Amino acid sequence: MSARVSADFVRPHAIPDEVEHVFAIGDVHGRVDELAALLTRFEQSTGATRRSALVFLGDVVDRGPSSREVVALVDQALSRWPDSVFCLGNHDDWFHRFLLADLDFEEEVDLWLMQGGEETLRSFGADPLRPREARESVLREHPVCIDLLGRAVLLATWKGFVFVHAGIDPAASLERQTRRTCLWTRAPFLGHRAPLPGLVVHGHTPQVPARPHVTENRISLDTGAFFSGTLTALEIDGARSEIRFWQSRHGGKAQRVDPVVLERGYDLPFRPDALQPGVFTLAFQSLSDKG
Repeated sequence: MSARVSADFVRPHAIPDEVEHVFAIGDVHGRVDELAALLTRFEQSTGATRRSALVFLGDVVDRGPSSREVVALVDQALSRWPDSVFCLGNHDDWFHRFLLADLDFEEEVDLWLMQGGEETLRSFGADPLRPREARESVLREHPVCIDLLGRAVLLATWKGFVFVHAGIDPAASLERQTRRTCLWTRAPFLGHRAPLPGLVVHGHTPQVPARPHVTENRISLDTGAFFSGTLTALEIDGARSEIRFWQSRHGGKAQRVDPVVLERGYDLPFRPDALQPGVFTLAFQSLSDKG
């Protein structure tokens, strides 16, 4: 499942249209307690017959204390629900490049360690003060890491939704997005006002307050799990055209939460359900020709 088209552009990964139910999870950053709570919520909501998929929006490692356990949970979830995808985040990319002994990354290793890589290596029982030995230890004792990171995609699509870690370039089509944009973009994407080629669900930029933020063209799910203790997920019920937002705070049971809605002069892609608090009805019609 390659994410690359060429040296310049990424290939969008298409989640099958037959999938009826998608659960997208924001930046975990080594918080296994919060991730486990949201995965329990997802399992409870899948039902016995409908086809479901998880989307991990990247940055599953670094900063938090339990990257090893998070990697194991993500790998298990991808195996159990085979339509699921893991979108690579910039921190995951750092870890991957470290494990590959990427020569272009050698000058960035110290920066990565300061930005959370140290906690990641310690979670795998490796000494961050000895990077070469740490790399060999992780590769030898935890081969799941290189396998999981190598299977990650950069961009995924489903029924008019676009899933990506950081965002997309508003001036380019989905087929002409770059790796760097998918992993790192902020301002050009976040500041863009007007519809995009799909409703973009992303992480990377922590939201303040720590609740999902919604505009006419994006749903932002990074709520700073490492420092806020809050991990956020978006549940999309395609069969009913409904969405819900869930959060686990400090590893507690997942609870519904209402998003922060940013009105910017364009129609929003959903509206509150008057009969069901915490449930929003999707306007799939308005997205049908964007994906």
